[in-house]
Amino acid sequence: MKGGVLSAPGDYIYFKSQVPLHKIPIGSKQWRYYDFGPKVVPPLICLPGIAGTADVYYKQIMSLSMKGYRVISVDIPRAWNNHEWIQAFEKFLDAIDVHHIHLYGTALGGFLAQLFAQHRPRRVRSLVLSNTFVETTSFSASMPWAPIVGWAPAFILKRHVLSGIRDSPQEPFIADSVDFVVSQVETLSREDLASRLTLTADAASVGPLLLPDSSITLMDTNDYCATPQSLKDQVCERYPGARRAYLKSGGDFPFLSRPDEVNLHLQLHLRRVGVEARPDLIPGAPKDGSGGSSNEPNNGRKDTDDSSENDKRDSETPPPAESAEPPLAPEATGSHDLDNQLLKMAKLSDDTGESVSPPLENSFFHDKQNLLVSRALLNVTCEFFILNMLPLYLGNCTLTGNVAAM
Repeated sequence: MKGGVLSAPGDYIYFKSQVPLHKIPIGSKQWRYYDFGPKVVPPLICLPGIAGTADVYYKQIMSLSMKGYRVISVDIPRAWNNHEWIQAFEKFLDAIDVHHIHLYGTALGGFLAQLFAQHRPRRVRSLVLSNTFVETTSFSASMPWAPIVGWAPAFILKRHVLSGIRDSPQEPFIADSVDFVVSQVETLSREDLASRLTLTADAASVGPLLLPDSSITLMDTNDYCATPQSLKDQVCERYPGARRAYLKSGGDFPFLSRPDEVNLHLQLHLRRVGVEARPDLIPGAPKDGSGGSSNEPNNGRKDTDDSSENDKRDSETPPPAESAEPPLAPEATGSHDLDNQLLKMAKLSDDTGESVSPPLENSFFHDKQNLLVSRALLNVTCEFFILNMLPLYLGNCTLTGNVAAM
């Protein structure tokens, strides 16, 4: 922060210069979203929390799209009850010609993702839920002024939204993530904030899902989080067979403060549920599969999103043709190779129950810019062998198969 004004991160500035922002009106709703990556790949749609916008997932868009995945990040439009949200989101998917989806939601976004999966089970193939909840009763009780939230001035709404974000001294990456989200809150209108607070305070709960627990990944942080631990425990109890991805730190916004770990877990999840990446369709991306594409067949699974007809999209600012999409900043080749090795190791561990050691390329350590990353990944690999955790222990994050890993 300089002179009281937040300066945008350099990678975010580059992201904005490369990935187009789309704005389309659908009925009375204005949708603001990013859509990047091969259109033949079933999309991962990211839903932010109450303080987030479509921009907060820019690190996921940059990383996963370069690996051959399609990522869509959306703003939550103005909706004043849960049923209105479900209907509006379905119309949005119809407008961009997407039928089957994978949802990644944090906090309020995770709650809305579950509601959509409950009421539109045919469209949702899998869920990744982070620091979220299955009912809003406690939030409703803490907001007795919810019935008049629509008349509250903007400064009161912003103060209430930001009151849940910890402002005490934190490690630099977490502090930077908080600064970025605060800057995004400043872009929200009074109506946007009022509608999101109304959705949070609207007493509701998620019913049973037809989606199997094996298609759900729970990704929570173990340090401070605005979502009470008791509510996160309810999510774990609701989906006992879901995959667990615990991050030892990361705060409320691990997708910004711990993007490498979050992106790896998202990639593991997408592979596990049968999404095949297409790095060969990314201009400038490696053609050897190191971008994250699975070499195995899709087990005969077909998705209506995999047809060329789904390349069309209604947008006021239509994106350039697939082949004309500008490549994002290329990642180091060693980083691609090591990511791919870790992913193969995790998949083989899942299939066989045995620990597998990924070979580390010597050339990777010659890159001075990646020295710290290589040390961290080497330490992770050692701990993986010692603890025999399946399928992966990465940096500050542990992926286990049971709730007791809290």
